Amino acid sequence: MAATAPTGTGRSWLRRQGVRENLAGWLFASPWVILFLVFMAGPILAAFALSFTDFGLADLRDPLNTEVVGVDNYTALFSDSEFRRASWNTVVFTVVAVPLVLVLALGLAVLIDRGIKRYKTFFRVGYYLPEVTAIVAIAILWRFMFHPDLGLLNTMLGWVGIDGPNWLGNPSTAMPAVITVAVWRHLGANIVILLAGLQAIDPVMYEAARVDGAGGWQLFRNITLPLVRPTLLFATVITSIGYLQVFEEPFLMTEGGPLNTTQTVAMMVYEQGFAFFNLGYASAIAYLLFLVIAGLATVQFRMLRPET
Repeated sequence: MAATAPTGTGRSWLRRQGVRENLAGWLFASPWVILFLVFMAGPILAAFALSFTDFGLADLRDPLNTEVVGVDNYTALFSDSEFRRASWNTVVFTVVAVPLVLVLALGLAVLIDRGIKRYKTFFRVGYYLPEVTAIVAIAILWRFMFHPDLGLLNTMLGWVGIDGPNWLGNPSTAMPAVITVAVWRHLGANIVILLAGLQAIDPVMYEAARVDGAGGWQLFRNITLPLVRPTLLFATVITSIGYLQVFEEPFLMTEGGPLNTTQTVAMMVYEQGFAFFNLGYASAIAYLLFLVIAGLATVQFRMLRPET
């Protein structure tokens, strides 16, 4: 029997049902929406407004007396040598750390998924533990390991006759040391993400390729890599966004030193906003960083999205 079109009463009922479902959805989402509007949307808009002023500590008593400077804060950034140095450090950190953590995470995820038949949960939990460990504890641990005299790393180098450097006190080794800690800390999260993508691949595809004589590298290149590409895109974007905002590792381990070689843009936002109370200038830095992150994420989506 052919389906009949809803009558006027039926269409009215469907509309009311749709309204009820929308209201129910908004009701369940309302706690998050309210929290976002109060604690996030307000400060975000306020920071945007502050970026066009010279708002500082003295203006806290009389906010209405704040002077509007237009785009002067943004133009001043390009002549600020400290900002240029912090930007360069952030770029170096991101360009080195993102590929490194993704390559290691993908390799370990493949090994766990294909090579380790038992104790998969143990390895997943073990690699993910640094992600949920307090960053202060991690920083203290790694600062001790990098200690020039008592650190485990230099002690092990001494066993083979190598005099280890002052890892966190030497301008040429401080950034690699901080990158090492950041990669180690965030490796587990990327392994879990990529492992989920790998486990979504149908094993029949591997079996069919093996029947055709495909080897391990051919399986990885022609099956694993193309099918895990959407997951890899997600991991790349999320990791890049996080590393462009890197703050905790350099702040706790080196405080931006030595000689500002590990100072990042996020650290400069904190310094200008909460140490010098140049809130207008700090807001301009934060919004410029936001534009860079949004632009980079857009480029990554265009370059890495699956081919249709």
